[in-house]
Amino acid sequence: MGDFNLALVIVAIVVCILVFLFNIYLLVNYQHPDDANQAYFPKFVVVLGLSIAAISILMLPADVANRQACRHAIYNGACNLTLPMKDLWLAIYIADAVLVFFIIPFAMFYYEGDQDKTIGKRIKSAMCWVVTTAIVCALLLGILYGLAGKADFTVRHLSSANAPFPNSFNFNSGQQCINGARQCSAYSANASSETTWTMRATFPEYVVALATIVGSVLFTIFGGVGIACLPLGLIFSFIRRPKAVITRSQYIKEATELGKKAKELKKAADALHQEERSGSKGRKWRKNVKAVEKEVLLLEEDVKALEEMYPQGEKAETAWAMTVLGYLAKLILGVLGLIVSVAWVAHIVIYLLIDPPLSSFLNEVFIKLDDVWGLLGTAAFAFFCFYLLLAVIAGAMMLGLKLVFITIHPMKWGATLMNSFLFNVGLILLCSISVIQFCATAFAYYAQATAAQEIFGHNLQSLRGIKYLYKYNVFQIGFIVLAGLTFVYYAAFGWRRKKPSGRFQLSS
Repeated sequence: MGDFNLALVIVAIVVCILVFLFNIYLLVNYQHPDDANQAYFPKFVVVLGLSIAAISILMLPADVANRQACRHAIYNGACNLTLPMKDLWLAIYIADAVLVFFIIPFAMFYYEGDQDKTIGKRIKSAMCWVVTTAIVCALLLGILYGLAGKADFTVRHLSSANAPFPNSFNFNSGQQCINGARQCSAYSANASSETTWTMRATFPEYVVALATIVGSVLFTIFGGVGIACLPLGLIFSFIRRPKAVITRSQYIKEATELGKKAKELKKAADALHQEERSGSKGRKWRKNVKAVEKEVLLLEEDVKALEEMYPQGEKAETAWAMTVLGYLAKLILGVLGLIVSVAWVAHIVIYLLIDPPLSSFLNEVFIKLDDVWGLLGTAAFAFFCFYLLLAVIAGAMMLGLKLVFITIHPMKWGATLMNSFLFNVGLILLCSISVIQFCATAFAYYAQATAAQEIFGHNLQSLRGIKYLYKYNVFQIGFIVLAGLTFVYYAAFGWRRKKPSGRFQLSS
């Protein structure tokens, strides 16, 4: 058993190092040139946040693998050699909450502070905001924990009479007891034997629970939309792809229109900058800033589309060939993603919303894959969890473009500012808690007897007030409804070329 856990520790260390190096690679290649060789603290927070988000997703498969150490235990102390997963879960999610509610806001306030101010004044201004947030959060957490930080467990008193010892044993799914009625007397107890057992939840578990609720609201909205728009967006991107290279005259015409739009946006941006300097930063100003940001993003998409339709330079033919191959890759990934999305939706309906479940579905698939090869089911399990997190990100990006009141923070290769990085990392961290809780519930049969099951299953779903959200499947139902509406939306309008306000429609 010790050797098994030594191997698991080595694998965990290697995976953590690889995750850390991969996140540094993402930061280096996505960062804006203006942030090169500066903004080191926000960069550290970005790498740390992305690493914690990825490790938290991978911890659930690790928890399942850690559970295997006790399956064939030959002595009582064998399970003491396993990893302390419950402590690791609480540590990773307390760190998650601290990053989301304190460190990332501080880094954003510091980064977005007035560049004309000294470093000390920027730190002081950011600390004022963060300390105010910390005081409010501490008061709310303390009051809520004092009033409702208890878990209510429904228990039933069971007892049965003695029965003669049988001459032969014949237990099966239809006969699990030795009495003649083939029904355990203890399980035939009346409803009056039920009672409620109340205990105080630990403060770390309660903090994780509240963070999970906040994340679950975002997860339900973004995940429900993203589970549909992630694959369908790729498929319909292939359908709306440029079919052929446009002529030079068409290119000049479209480029002229885009140039006019760029001048208009620059004029609007200059006017907003003047208003900012004069100190008239009201609600209307912030609304206009977001509108200009949206128009700039749409303009950049049009410019990219125009460059695809009219490749230039000595390698124009090669560029067009790569464009065609890129859209084919989107089609293939979209079809595969659609299969995974449909499997997710079907599993939620079959296993979570129907009582009793019609089938354990994906749980059985993972178990059978484990029988084929020890880590195959665990790898598939991790893939489905990661896919759900990708769906959340895709849904946030889609709604950010559609709804004006959501700040747009697009991630662009080689052109992502640190405030956009920090915003998206905070979103990923906040939703990663809910993704793990959702996966622990959706794959309860496969992940049974794990530390995650104990934290995110029994304890979380028994907390006073919070338990009703899980008892009536509020988040799961909302997830399915939004996924269905998004599927319908894409089926009706996804194949069309969109014409949003202020966006130029390119010639086909």
